Amino acid sequence: MLTTVVGTDSSPALHTIPKPPMWPVRELVMIGVFSAAVKVSTLIVALIGGGMNPVTLLAKNCIFTTLLLILLFKVRKPGTLLLFSGINFLVSMLLLGGSVTLLVPLVFGACAAELATRLTGGITRPWGPFVSVGMFDLLSKVLSLGISWLFSRENPAMLYVIIPFVVIGYAGSVIGLFTGYRAVRELRRAGLAAY
Repeated sequence: MLTTVVGTDSSPALHTIPKPPMWPVRELVMIGVFSAAVKVSTLIVALIGGGMNPVTLLAKNCIFTTLLLILLFKVRKPGTLLLFSGINFLVSMLLLGGSVTLLVPLVFGACAAELATRLTGGITRPWGPFVSVGMFDLLSKVLSLGISWLFSRENPAMLYVIIPFVVIGYAGSVIGLFTGYRAVRELRRAGLAAY
């Protein structure tokens, strides 16, 4: 997008200044609201489930993926997933004392998912949000396991305990893709989302 500026002197020269892409306030508010909704709902499920319960892990990841998919259908812009991940991480770190090491899998997972979405046609395609969320869930969990391996490589038995929980969590994310599809379809019927 270019903005044309006319000089104030008598010269007829025109200058073109590139205008940076802007995020409308409505979309930024929506990303923030969805980030807060994801964090609050997954925290409530974790508190109800009480610890490392497989059902709780399934439910948390299902809710996370469903809400993220709805967000990407509502705000179809490149960078939405990265912005959502950054806000989600900040809320987790400030409110729940999350580790800074979780930032690496979130950022790299979001960047790789954005790239995969762009390579498959972009976020505006009907399958764009599904590719983005699916890749983000997979890559962020794999990278989290890689960081866990880095910290526990002296005692690999600890990593063997973590792997089943990550697999169960990813199964919840896969279920979330289907529930997200159903939710987006219902929202589309209500006129609140578009394919």
